[in-house]
Amino acid sequence: MAPVQAPPSQQLPAVQKLRVRFAKRGRLRFTSHRDFQRAFERAVRRAELPVAFSHGFSPHPKISYAGAAPTGAASEAEYLEISLTHERAPEQVRAALDEALPPGLDILEVVTAAGGSLAERLEASEWLISLPGVDPVTAQPAVEAFLARDEILVERMTKRGLRSFDCRDAVLRLAVGSEPAPVASCAILQVVLRHGTPAVRPDDVLAGMLEVAALPVSGPALLTRLAQGPLIAATGTVDDPLARDRDATQATATGQVDSHQTHSAEGDAAAPTTP
Repeated sequence: MAPVQAPPSQQLPAVQKLRVRFAKRGRLRFTSHRDFQRAFERAVRRAELPVAFSHGFSPHPKISYAGAAPTGAASEAEYLEISLTHERAPEQVRAALDEALPPGLDILEVVTAAGGSLAERLEASEWLISLPGVDPVTAQPAVEAFLARDEILVERMTKRGLRSFDCRDAVLRLAVGSEPAPVASCAILQVVLRHGTPAVRPDDVLAGMLEVAALPVSGPALLTRLAQGPLIAATGTVDDPLARDRDATQATATGQVDSHQTHSAEGDAAAPTTP
């Protein structure tokens, strides 16, 4: 069997890139992005995956993260890429990583990358904002007041200090949902957000609603990302970012040419790894 990891002086080239969809659930939604990075790298070692390393003075595993959810938010649609020095079956990798991670950090799917940039496919996100203690009937006027504005400025503390920005332009869809609420009196807001700079988060949308309407929010909101991927502008919905990779894999298996596969692997620009 090939070695799991080659010494830094004998690094092997990457021969396979896998794209991973994972979830943050329950109490693990409070895991920061840096905490997840550490947990995932430990899981890679426990699963004995032949991860590729970068070159240079301080080699690090070739794992790239894209579109991470903010700390405290649950998510069903987080993504990363990992490069391997020996090919592995995607389902085998999924099962091994899922077993090595704690419950609540769950590996949902692993596919072979078919080229193109994963980060560029993540154009928008769909979120649920749960507001315990808020009646859905009360939330509807606040939603309408928010959507009636062309611009709503909110403030958020960033690494560069307090920053003011428009939270309205990024909102493609906002509605009071009909999903079952986690508690008896709880409004559920469905939000689709376009990704951009600065990144508008669902808590920014809630802050904007409180700027333009009276909303009796008495406790912390529960944020859940349901999806992120290519934006379907005509409907304001979010598509599956791994669909092209699945199509390309199926086409290769059947000897067919996939019309979606327009980029070569050499031209793939992965999302930068967060230090």
